[in-house]
Amino acid sequence: MNIEVSRARWLVLTAIVLVVASFLVTGPVPQDPAYHDFVDGRRLFNVPNFLNVMSNLPFLIVGVWGLLYVFRYGDTVCMPGLRSAYVVFFIGILTTAFGSGYYHLSPNNQTLIWDRLPMTIGFAGMFTIIVGEFVSALAARKLLLPLLIIGASSVGYWAFTEASGSGDLRPYAVVQFLPMLLIPIILLVYHSHFGSKKYFWLMIAFYFVAKIFEQLDAGIYESGYWVSGHSLKHLAASLAPAVMLYALTIRNHDPSTHREKD
Repeated sequence: MNIEVSRARWLVLTAIVLVVASFLVTGPVPQDPAYHDFVDGRRLFNVPNFLNVMSNLPFLIVGVWGLLYVFRYGDTVCMPGLRSAYVVFFIGILTTAFGSGYYHLSPNNQTLIWDRLPMTIGFAGMFTIIVGEFVSALAARKLLLPLLIIGASSVGYWAFTEASGSGDLRPYAVVQFLPMLLIPIILLVYHSHFGSKKYFWLMIAFYFVAKIFEQLDAGIYESGYWVSGHSLKHLAASLAPAVMLYALTIRNHDPSTHREKD
């Protein structure tokens, strides 16, 4: 085994153990009620929280477009034998539009379930794609279903514990943030078997920009009272799957990129 790859595997395993252990040694983490207090609650066209709802529209567009593209071109643009992961990814993006839109109509713990569940689908698809394109397509095919089950279970566990009066976000936090720790490690160490890694770096960048906008929700809104940070978060986050879709179109029109190693 290549020494560099062997070290990468140990690094990934160590990261997983450390993240899981850090949550195990802490107590249950309930949902902060203030999480639902978004600064922009303006109603337009009789739709409450209008901009936070409608800023999910790009997810719908990218999700539908991505699914149609994958179904049409298949292994021409997807890692051979791994088309299901790309389908799952864009299904996650598509359903995020509805789940997040529904949540923002009336933000509370019950509607938040439908916001979080689609995101676990998207994360499962994304992580599987990266494992398939950089590590092993065989391993990726074996990962997809367990990741979907783990993601859905993490949301279900949180919802159940929240309803029982002792909410615990720890499993969901692991599902959301562990891939964002592991993906850069994979990109740094492994070479791409199919396409260019630069698009994945750009996706990560948009994800972190979205998280910054989320934290600056009130500050951005109060700077001009025209749009909130949370609405901008949705727009920035939707650019991540848009980059994936763009990468697929590049692969379709320039077959030489299929074996690029940058």
